[in-house]
Amino acid sequence: MSRRPNILVICGKNKRRSRTAEFMFKNEPRFSVRSAGLSPKSSRKISENDLNWADLVLVMEPDHSAKIKELYRFLELPKIETLHIPDEYEFMDEDLVELLSDKINERVSHEFGI
Repeated sequence: MSRRPNILVICGKNKRRSRTAEFMFKNEPRFSVRSAGLSPKSSRKISENDLNWADLVLVMEPDHSAKIKELYRFLELPKIETLHIPDEYEFMDEDLVELLSDKINERVSHEFGI
């Protein structure tokens, strides 16, 4: 892949987990990042545009993946991987930052070799 890959990070309401990931990686030179939520109450709700933009979608929980596949079954979806991070952290929580850093770097390295 000659250009920087686009990583879309999804959680329930885009208030804590995915928002933390976007904040952490917003200046990352290896890839571009965007975050969104699945709930209608999300501060930024996932859109068809987001999915068309993404090369890889990282969700926090398995049911997030199922919901995306159901809602956007008419799209050719990018690869979706689950990070298995429960909704028990606050925005920028130290433990959440460590988890996201480890898991996202691992997935990006595995998927894109960067």
